[in-house]
Amino acid sequence: MAGRLPPLSALRAFEAATRHLSFTQAAAELFMTQAAISHQIKTLEEWLGLKLFRRINRRQLLTDEGQAYMAPIRDALYRIATATDRLKRSDTEGLLTASAMTSFAAIWLLPRLDQFSRLHLEIDIRVDVRDDLTDFSRDGVDFTLR
Repeated sequence: MAGRLPPLSALRAFEAATRHLSFTQAAAELFMTQAAISHQIKTLEEWLGLKLFRRINRRQLLTDEGQAYMAPIRDALYRIATATDRLKRSDTEGLLTASAMTSFAAIWLLPRLDQFSRLHLEIDIRVDVRDDLTDFSRDGVDFTLR
């Protein structure tokens, strides 16, 4: 890799601030304070040794250098996000995660999984055996049997 990279957090703050032309809106998007965004931009400007924004009456305007830097940074962050999404999808592609209560899993579900797996070789099944309620956003479960 050629050269040192500036701090990723500063690049994320810069990219959000360039889209909104507002440190306040960038802060809201990134769940940060406006002061934290301002600090990240200042860090990046010091790292680069040039100004990226002109501050005029509470408005943020990109300098010529900021304008030139914006597109490649936005593209790079988009490529990182796309590659990450692709990697995460391929890691779980073909994986089916079911949640079932202990008694149901032991008596009914698990005895039938071998036959299902022979019929559907392209699907890997993971059974999450638990008696508490499933939180789909937290537990990584596709469906639950109760």
